[in-house]
Amino acid sequence: MTNSDIKKLKSGTDVRGVASPLLGRKVTLTCEAVELIARAFCTWLADKTGKDTLKIALGNDSRITAAELVAAFERGAERSGAQVFYTGLSSTPSMFMILQDRARGYDGSVMITASHLPADRNGLKFFTPEGGLEGGDVDEILNIAAKGDFLNGSGSVHEDYFMDEYSAQLADRVRSACGCERPLEGKKVIVDAGNGAGGFFTDKVLKPLGADTEGSLYLEPDGTFPHHAPNPEDKGAIATLKEAVLKNKADLGIIFDTDVDRAGAVDRKGEEINRNRLIALISAKLLQKRPGTIVTDSVTSDGLTKFIEERGGRHHRYMRGYRNVIDECKRLNEEGEYSPLAVETSGHCAFKDNYFLDDGAYLVTEILIILYDQLKKGERLADLIKDLEEPAEAAEIRLQINCDDFREYGLKVLQAVQSEAGNVNGACLAPNNYEGVRLNFEEGCGDGWLLIRMSLHEAVLPINTESSAKGGCKKMAAALYKIISKFDKVDCTPLIKFIED
Repeated sequence: MTNSDIKKLKSGTDVRGVASPLLGRKVTLTCEAVELIARAFCTWLADKTGKDTLKIALGNDSRITAAELVAAFERGAERSGAQVFYTGLSSTPSMFMILQDRARGYDGSVMITASHLPADRNGLKFFTPEGGLEGGDVDEILNIAAKGDFLNGSGSVHEDYFMDEYSAQLADRVRSACGCERPLEGKKVIVDAGNGAGGFFTDKVLKPLGADTEGSLYLEPDGTFPHHAPNPEDKGAIATLKEAVLKNKADLGIIFDTDVDRAGAVDRKGEEINRNRLIALISAKLLQKRPGTIVTDSVTSDGLTKFIEERGGRHHRYMRGYRNVIDECKRLNEEGEYSPLAVETSGHCAFKDNYFLDDGAYLVTEILIILYDQLKKGERLADLIKDLEEPAEAAEIRLQINCDDFREYGLKVLQAVQSEAGNVNGACLAPNNYEGVRLNFEEGCGDGWLLIRMSLHEAVLPINTESSAKGGCKKMAAALYKIISKFDKVDCTPLIKFIED
């Protein structure tokens, strides 16, 4: 494997690649690569801790290549003299929480997962007791792997199944907040685990709290994901959960992604609690306790801003990328500005009181506590956000950039939009924008906003737009098209189709 090949496996703060030929793609995340990365992680971790003998926890989700990549990681870590403790089928957040049990004495942990990506993908997420690794840390690890700068030793492999303890912690949190042993007695809560790692939540969290979980979907791990994408943002997945909630007359429906670091929900009337609505729900609860700043990604709505401000909070709309949002929230707190929540519209949600860990299961415990409080008042979950102003329409359009230097080319497109925004009728640059170019449009000219930005990982320019008037998104898209149509390496076909449909 070449140095270039192994460095290309970086994806933000993770390692990701094609791990199986299942869908006809060339395998890039090989067992050889994982073994090298395991050895590199040991070198990196030994340097950070100053320890000669490392103790590392290792888990995986339900992906079809999990077993072979776990074995490859174990081989690499053993050759570097580390003690590896395999935790079995786990959630990504649990691999951080196991490090908080200082009696266990782990120096770091690794999760084998590719989140919601297709079945042929896999990857690695890295943690120390201080948190998930940053992108620069992953660069260092991959550089070490490329150079072959490894420790040598004779390590060992053991087992340490942590999910029961982690689940009990979640259940106890709900009990403590609600003030009773079985706060969900007589309530029906349905889980759609999408055949990922989230099936544990029914038997190990909900049932001990008294919930009836009959009608739950796809709890069995199956890395081919035969029913739908394990993704809280997937429309088909949400539609399936809505149908199950209404059919079973459930009080709540919950959906997780594959490794349970994201979640979404459906109210008993089938109303989706996702994206802006999910952020509003959690913000309403937190701001009741104490005013503060809610940090979100860049594509959240103006209605959400108004909702937060009416409850005494400040909406800080930052960049996409869950680690960007979390790091910004940490920065604000370190500078003395109370910020209890970092949340992305994708469902990544990190609380200040939970180590700033994006944990879908922890998020759901917060939703369960809100549900308990709402039912006591004779109200349903969605009543808490009934005054959230929803746009009349919203859309996302993704434009492919067809050239090798796509990032540089995409930045030229953004510069053109920014420089020509003043010539667009009824438009102005949005203040305090941290990503891409966000334009606000006056009534009659679009009555909303449009954001164009570079994708974090792909040769794509995503466009997000919302309008308070029917037909407004098309007006704004048409104004943008006049600017970017001159860039011949951008495939504007989806944008033209959206305008003309």
